[in-house]
Amino acid sequence: MAAPSMGGVSLPRGNGQTVRLPRGASLTDLAERIGAEPAALVTALFHLGEMITATQSVNDETLQLLGAEIGWNIQVVSPEDEDRELLETFDLTFGDEEGDEDDWSTRPPVVTVMGHVDHGKTKLLDAIRNANVVAREAGGITQHIGAYQIVSELEGEERPITFIDTPGHESFTAMRARGAKVTDIVVLVVAADDGVMPQTVEALNHAQAAEVPIVVAVNKIDKEGANPAKIRQQLTEYGLVAEEYGGDTMFVDVSATTRQGIDDLLAAILLTADASLDLRANTEQDPQGVVIEGKLDKGRGPVATVLVQRGTLRQGDSIVAGDAYGRVRSLLDEHGNKLKEALPARPVQVVGLTSVPRAGDTFLVVEEDRVARQIADRRQARIRNAQNASMRKRISLEDLDAALKENRQLNLIIKGDNSGTVEALEEALMKIEVSDDVSLRVIHRGVGSITKSDIDLALADDVIVLGFNVRAEGQATELANREGIDVRYYSVIYQAIDEIEAALKGMLKPEYEEVQLGTAEVREVFRVPRIGNVAGSLVRSGTIVRNSKARLIRDGAVVADNLTVESLRRFKDDATEVREGYECGIGLGSFNDIKVDDVIETFEMREIPRT
Repeated sequence: MAAPSMGGVSLPRGNGQTVRLPRGASLTDLAERIGAEPAALVTALFHLGEMITATQSVNDETLQLLGAEIGWNIQVVSPEDEDRELLETFDLTFGDEEGDEDDWSTRPPVVTVMGHVDHGKTKLLDAIRNANVVAREAGGITQHIGAYQIVSELEGEERPITFIDTPGHESFTAMRARGAKVTDIVVLVVAADDGVMPQTVEALNHAQAAEVPIVVAVNKIDKEGANPAKIRQQLTEYGLVAEEYGGDTMFVDVSATTRQGIDDLLAAILLTADASLDLRANTEQDPQGVVIEGKLDKGRGPVATVLVQRGTLRQGDSIVAGDAYGRVRSLLDEHGNKLKEALPARPVQVVGLTSVPRAGDTFLVVEEDRVARQIADRRQARIRNAQNASMRKRISLEDLDAALKENRQLNLIIKGDNSGTVEALEEALMKIEVSDDVSLRVIHRGVGSITKSDIDLALADDVIVLGFNVRAEGQATELANREGIDVRYYSVIYQAIDEIEAALKGMLKPEYEEVQLGTAEVREVFRVPRIGNVAGSLVRSGTIVRNSKARLIRDGAVVADNLTVESLRRFKDDATEVREGYECGIGLGSFNDIKVDDVIETFEMREIPRT
C-alpha cells in the first residue's frame, strides 16, 4: 500500500509499524528497512523543509519527523541497546553475573571522592595514599580521573579499598557522573570553613541517582572558622542525616593537612560497605569492566586505566574497550609495578591497545583478536555516524540563502593528554551559547601531542588547534608557524572556555547603537563664499564635535539625516569640539537648507560590547 504522493513521490505506508535505527543513520539506511528508494525519502524531506542527502547522517528528530509523515514509527536505538545488540551478534553479553557460587569471592569497595572545587578532595587522597597529585595539577584543579588502591586495617584485618578521584571543576560534570556509576560508595568532601556549595549538591545528586551509600568527610577542620556542626545541619536539608542525629549517614571530621581523622574515614568506608553492600564478584567468568581513563604514552603507546568489575584480567587477553582493541601486553598498578593479573575492583593500567579509549567506555575480553577488531570497527562506525549527525547543523529552506551567503563557523581541533579531559573540554565548549549567527564545530579530537597531520587538517579547513597539556611536535610546529595556523596551549580548562567564547563573540557581526553627543540651536545663518551656508549656533546640550554625524530638526521633524559636521569654528578659529553654553559656527558640508531656530543634533555610532 502506497502513501499519498509527496511532490509526485510515492512511499510505502507503514501503518504505524516500528523501525529501529541506530543513531546517525542515513536515509539510505531507512530506505533499506522500509523497502523504499532513497531518492524518494530525500524528496519527501525536501517537501518537509529539510535538505539532506541520501548518505548523510540524520539526527533523531528529523528521522522521527519523516517517519510520522509516511506512517512509520521510527525508534532511534540508545547507545546501550545498540551496543548490547552488537555484542549479541558475537554471542557476548556485558554486565551479567554468571557461574557457580564457588567462583565468587569478596572484593574491595570502590570509592569515588566527590565534592566542590577547592574543598580538598585531592589533598585528602594525598593524605590517604601519601602521594602528591595536587602539585602536578595546573591551578590545583584535578583535570582527569585517577584510580588507586590502598590497604587499610579494620579489627586487625587488612582490607583493600579502591579510590577513584574525580575532577572538581564544573565543566567535568559528565566525568563525575560516570564516576558515580562505577562506584560502590561515595565520599562527599565538604570544607568545614566553606559549607555546602553548588558542586557539592551536584555531586550529591549524582551519588543519589546512582543509589550508592554516602560517607561525608568534613574536611579542613583545622582551619580557623571551621564549623562541622553547620555542615551536618546543611546536609540534613538534602536528605543526609548524621548518625549522631538519628540518621544513617556517617560523618567523619578530617584534616587532609594534619592527617587527623584519616583512619576514622577509612574505617567508616569499610563499615558502610559491610553494613549496606554485598561486595562479591565472580573471578572466573570472562573479564569485564569500565575504562576510567585513557592517555597516549610516548614510550608505551595507548594506555588505558581500567577498573575490573568481574572476572580476572590477565596478560595476553584479547580485549576490546569502546572502539579500541588489542592484546594485553602488560598490566601495571598505580605505581607502575607489573602485575600478572587483576581481580575485581582492581584498577590497572592496560598496555597494548591500538588506540586510546574514552573515559566511561566498557571493556570486555573475547576469545580471539579477530572478534575484538570486528567489535571495535563496528563501534567506531557507530560513533562516527552519531557524531556526524549531532555535529551537522540543520539547514531549512527558509534560511538556506542566508547560510549560503555567510557561514560564520569556528572550527576546532582538540588534542589533550588524556581522553577524559578532551571529552570534557569538547562538551564544555559545545555548551557555549553566543548567538544563532555563529556556530562551533569540533572537526577532530584526539589524545597525544599535536602532529603534522593535525596541522594539515587545520590548513584544509581554517581551524584553530587547541592543545590541552600537550605541545606540538617539531615538524608540526614548523608547519604551523610557516602557514600561520593558530595553535593555542592550555593547562586549565576554564581559560580555554573563556578564550573560545571570546573568539565566537568576535565572529559576530558588530552591533551598533546611536549615542547622542550634543544639540545646537541655529541663531543665525551666514553665507560663506566657496563653503555655503554656515549655522551660527548656541550649543544647548552636550558637545558638538567636528566630523561627527548630524541630523537637522525643524519644528520637531527631521529634515535631513546622515549629515556630517564638516567644519566647526569659534569666532575665527577652527575648533575640534564646542561644549554646552558656547556659541559656534557649524558647517554641514554641501547641505545648505538651514534656517533660524533649526536644531542640529550630533551623534556617533558606538559598537555594543558582546556580553
